[in-house]
Amino acid sequence: MEPVLVERHDAVATVTINRPERRNSLNTVVKEALRDALADVAADSGVRAVVLTGAGEHFCAGQDLKEHADGLGGGAASAFTTVADHYAPIVRSLATMPKPVVAAVEGNCVGAGLGFALACDLRVIAADATLATAFSSIGLTCDSGLSYTLPRAVGEARARRLVLLAEPFTSAQALAWGIDHDVSDPGVTLVAATRLAERLAAGPTAAYAETKLLLAETWSRDLDAALAAEGAAQTRAGSTDDHANAVTAFLSKERPVFAGR
Repeated sequence: MEPVLVERHDAVATVTINRPERRNSLNTVVKEALRDALADVAADSGVRAVVLTGAGEHFCAGQDLKEHADGLGGGAASAFTTVADHYAPIVRSLATMPKPVVAAVEGNCVGAGLGFALACDLRVIAADATLATAFSSIGLTCDSGLSYTLPRAVGEARARRLVLLAEPFTSAQALAWGIDHDVSDPGVTLVAATRLAERLAAGPTAAYAETKLLLAETWSRDLDAALAAEGAAQTRAGSTDDHANAVTAFLSKERPVFAGR
């Protein structure tokens, strides 16, 4: 069974973590396959939006602790090379690829799984899903970008509580805190996320890419730097056929068609 499935339909690629018998927990085979699959869809000019999901009833239960325990036998230095080799590239790809990514979250979304979901641009979460940081419950701290994405999603004070106490939270709480785009009925998050991805794929994807870059770098800039970055990005977006055609369509009272260039 393939550890990660990639299905392309029109301009949307669906990437599925495919280890349902272990709640899509992450062993080395899965992590390598996911890293490589995301790199492929990021580079594929025919893909204009991406959906990330898990096979079966769960999104991702985080690191496979059995494999991790075996790895600790060789010492922590070797066991934790996975952070740089796998988790960081996966999160970086999700957060920075020049196209929108939507997470379809069912069941458990824990640890690195939560980090992956938060690295996506939008999330559709099942009403009965369970989310948690989990790291401190096994004596660890954040990885998979959670120290970066979680405070930005829920605020620093709540992020401290969620990480330090490792308390699970619900999709309703996630919605109230601003983590997810929508809450769906269980079993249909992939359908809802795919519809959202199709809507995004039909949009101005070149402008989306500029937006992702601006938002990713905004916390490292002061106001003047942010204004300058916006000016440069706006000039690049304004030079696209998408912008010119959309202005013409607006003036003609027509619906614009975006080509992503």
